[in-house]
Amino acid sequence: MYMPPQFNTKDAGHARELIRQNPFASLISTDDDGLPYVTHLPLHLLAASEGQGDSDGAAAAEMLLLGHVARPNPHWRYLLARPQSVVTFLGPHAYMSPSVYPDLARVPTWNYLAVHCTVQAQVIESFEDTDALLKHLIADHEPAYAQQWRDLGEEFAQKMVRGIVPFTLRVTQLQCKLKLNQHRPESHAAMYASYAAGNDDQRALAAWMQRLGMLPDDDATSA
Repeated sequence: MYMPPQFNTKDAGHARELIRQNPFASLISTDDDGLPYVTHLPLHLLAASEGQGDSDGAAAAEMLLLGHVARPNPHWRYLLARPQSVVTFLGPHAYMSPSVYPDLARVPTWNYLAVHCTVQAQVIESFEDTDALLKHLIADHEPAYAQQWRDLGEEFAQKMVRGIVPFTLRVTQLQCKLKLNQHRPESHAAMYASYAAGNDDQRALAAWMQRLGMLPDDDATSA
């Protein structure tokens, strides 16, 4: 994606946090006609290390995404034929009014947080590996369901598993974009005040402004 340097974070922890907080992703592959094919789906992130990477490649090398599609969805066949794909995650986003500036010669924009991953896909075939993958997703979204899944019995579980195609997506390249008007410090105090009083996405962006040290301590702690 277009990545001006002021929005390009090299901290892999930022990417991991955004993925875990916003796991509903877009998986983008190439179909048999050479066109983009997109499936929207939840993914689970496995990270071998929580340390920061020194580069996009170093950070990506420790990340694995787990997911599945319905067997009638042809996407898994595209993953078999062309394993390299792209996964995108969109975090909080919101309109920014030009009223946050101290002068009038300004224009509005949109602030957002996003992660793009280039991935190498591998389809999972065994029931045991599929069951393990499903337990990761259950733990993410409804841990209490784990007991119900176990109680359904192996015969029923085998039948359900045959209806999906699970896969791993090994991250080979990582981009994390934090677009928060960092290069316009004259807007930060008013932008923070507006976002902090806004909807869920706006309040989340205000929290990221604090996390990135975009405000003097007195502004960040007085809200």
